[in-house]
Amino acid sequence: MPTMLVTGASRGLGLEMVRQYGAEGWRIHACARSPDAATELAALAAGSGGAITVHTLDVGKPEQIAALAAELAGTPIDMLVNNAGVLGHAIERQEPGAFGTIDYDNWMQVHAINTMAPLMVAEAFVDHVAASEMKLMFFMSTRMGSITVLDEGNFYPYRSSKAALNLLVKAISIDLAARGVRTLAVHPGWVSTDMGSAAAPVTPPESIAGIRRVVAAYGADETGRFFQYDGEELPW
Repeated sequence: MPTMLVTGASRGLGLEMVRQYGAEGWRIHACARSPDAATELAALAAGSGGAITVHTLDVGKPEQIAALAAELAGTPIDMLVNNAGVLGHAIERQEPGAFGTIDYDNWMQVHAINTMAPLMVAEAFVDHVAASEMKLMFFMSTRMGSITVLDEGNFYPYRSSKAALNLLVKAISIDLAARGVRTLAVHPGWVSTDMGSAAAPVTPPESIAGIRRVVAAYGADETGRFFQYDGEELPW
């Protein structure tokens, strides 16, 4: 039975990932900032026969990352899913982080969660991943972080944090190649989650179903690539 660890698993894409991979029989370590408030996640865990374990993890707190890595020492993790992330400026409140309106304190918070935290998680769990069969580090990215396809402005904090994350995904693939650890970045689409808003055309089940197909098709020798949930490869 393959094993995964998912950050930001209490709602949205993280929760749906737990639901779908759990239905496939994966052993899942599902992480949430406030497990007591994550009622849907708790229900999935309760009905999993012990296959889904819920952990407290705020990726913005390095001490919690280190503590969980120590708690799971010796546990192989086939797919490490860096899903937790923040938009920083809410679409529904029309705060797009546009030129001339930047909240720089907010930008630092967005960078800390979207860029620095995934790297800290990757560093903390590299031995767990290297000990597994799949050896895959998965990063939830976005088309909004692709410099090549950029054709509109706004959302400077979010875009820049994800563009930086994409660079890390590529760099990690180089640094960990000798250990057989692979990386994959995926754009989930514009999804109708709390972050994406109700106006988004893609549902979480559709997005994660597509992501599962991307992961399944990702070759054992492939690493450092960027795909959309529908299988289209994206430029950095």
